Amino acid sequence: MEQYQLLIVCGLLFITIILFSFTKLRMDIIAILAITAIMVTGILTPTEALSGFSDPNIVLIALLFIIGESLVRTGISYQMSEYILKVAGKNDIQIIILIMLSVALLGSVMSSTGVVAIFIPVVISIASHSGIHVKKLMMPLCIAALISGMMTLVATAPNLVVNSELERVELEGFKFFSITPIGIGVLIVGLLYCVISRNWLVSKKQIDESQKSPTRRQITDLIREYKLSGRAHRAQILPGSPFIGKTIDNLHLRSQQGVNVIGIERWRKFRKVLIPVNRMTEFYQGDVLLLDYCNSDDDYRNFLNTYMLEPKILRGEYFSDQVKEVGMAEVALLPESSLYGKTLNEIDFRSKYYLTVIGIRRNHAPIEANNLFEEKLQISDTLLVCGDWGSIRKLQTRTNDFVVLDFPADIDDVAPASSQAIAALINLAIMIILMVSGIVPNVVAALIACLLMGLTRCIDMASAYKSIHWPSLILIIGMMPFAIALNKTGGINLFSDLLKAHLSGYGPYVAITFIFLLCSLVGLFISNTATAILIAPIAINIALSFGYSPYPFAMTVAIATSASFITPVSSPVKSMIVAPGGFSFSDFVKVGVPLTCLVLIVDVILVPLFFPF
Repeated sequence: MEQYQLLIVCGLLFITIILFSFTKLRMDIIAILAITAIMVTGILTPTEALSGFSDPNIVLIALLFIIGESLVRTGISYQMSEYILKVAGKNDIQIIILIMLSVALLGSVMSSTGVVAIFIPVVISIASHSGIHVKKLMMPLCIAALISGMMTLVATAPNLVVNSELERVELEGFKFFSITPIGIGVLIVGLLYCVISRNWLVSKKQIDESQKSPTRRQITDLIREYKLSGRAHRAQILPGSPFIGKTIDNLHLRSQQGVNVIGIERWRKFRKVLIPVNRMTEFYQGDVLLLDYCNSDDDYRNFLNTYMLEPKILRGEYFSDQVKEVGMAEVALLPESSLYGKTLNEIDFRSKYYLTVIGIRRNHAPIEANNLFEEKLQISDTLLVCGDWGSIRKLQTRTNDFVVLDFPADIDDVAPASSQAIAALINLAIMIILMVSGIVPNVVAALIACLLMGLTRCIDMASAYKSIHWPSLILIIGMMPFAIALNKTGGINLFSDLLKAHLSGYGPYVAITFIFLLCSLVGLFISNTATAILIAPIAINIALSFGYSPYPFAMTVAIATSASFITPVSSPVKSMIVAPGGFSFSDFVKVGVPLTCLVLIVDVILVPLFFPF
């Protein structure tokens, strides 16, 4: 009976890996399907299958997302770019080193995914100012974010998964800084490697082209790149206009007239303000509309006559002379975004974010304006959004579906809670002190820090809830039952015995080398978190079977799962930089294979020094 159940578990695991690797289904949905399938088979009870929802490590990961969001909202992360440019100037080696050190430091106390979301616009800004090709900086960013997972126990989910597995078999878990010495060694190797390999992915022609345009792009550059010239208009609503008292939804402007309302100029308390619009915004007499209209001049005149609108003077191309009120920003979808395959009409972007998508660039070329809202979004698309600066700034905190790639030079980088930056640093320090001292459990320390962030107004409740990357949590929860099921059906013991028969007599160094390579192989196809969930119990079981200490084996799993450099699919960290960096699959293989081998050498040398067999 147990063997039959083991076959079912292995079959479900194989199907799950196939779905992860070769389908477009979201990973969290696949994880939920896996939980359901294991419960339906009766191998695990509902309590066992759903135990991940009550795991303290899951709560800790969610709290760390909130801590990271607090650092974004207070502007701490964005101030780093100014500091890096000030210190390093245009020296690419110094910039790479400072970026990697900053990312490793910040990533040691928050989600590496969140760190990359923060630093993508930082790196683009630095590349633009310095004239260094963005590829030379974006790959070190990715590598440093992955290495940051090796700096502290709470730096990445796989570390907490491995620690949880130690505690599950009634062993003492790792301390906050247990992984740090090995992480520092890997970081030093990573820094040297990135400096040496910085030109591997960039041709001489690309380097020369990037050096010709070292200045940061402005709105006028975006207007040219997205071919927006001639599309902007201003018009005032006259008495008796059909606009009065109606909303955009009532008037069907986009579908029937091909008109986008970017914003409304309206007088309030003796001053003119720009009103953000969504489909329920009501129009009043005297409002001045900022319009995006891509049809002919004759069609525009007919539109004005039909709706009783008076044309107003517009200076500059596409509101470029109104940059104090009207802004633009480029946005890219995240790898796990729910927006892929949907049209802009289906997304209803304007109602959610009070901004209008005015351009889509695909394969380095803008899509025709007439087809914009019927195009299904693809992974390589970059969206250009337009609206008031306040709404654009808020996009920095909307990281569930997309990341803001770059702001034009016309915007002042002001965070919504910049005045609370000192408080955020103090709160972060309190969390680290509590975790290091062990006065309270890690999850309690993170909870205290989150409450302090809210108390000091570094973050509000709405932003806190939005900051949690629920797909990542569901993925971890969904993979946990496989480890429980493999243990319950004897699968872990069977696999461990099989490895023991082949590895016995070769010594512990060969054993941890094999565990590292096994993690690297599995990590080519599934996420590093799922890899840790599957391999950690096997590695610990092998160590105990051989009579070795389980800690070097567990630590090797933590290091190997973070060192997933070879393909862009095993971690959101890598998937996020593909579009803004212009990387191909082969770029990751070219850089990742040698670096993985170097990390393996560091692991085999350092882990036994700090965690003897």
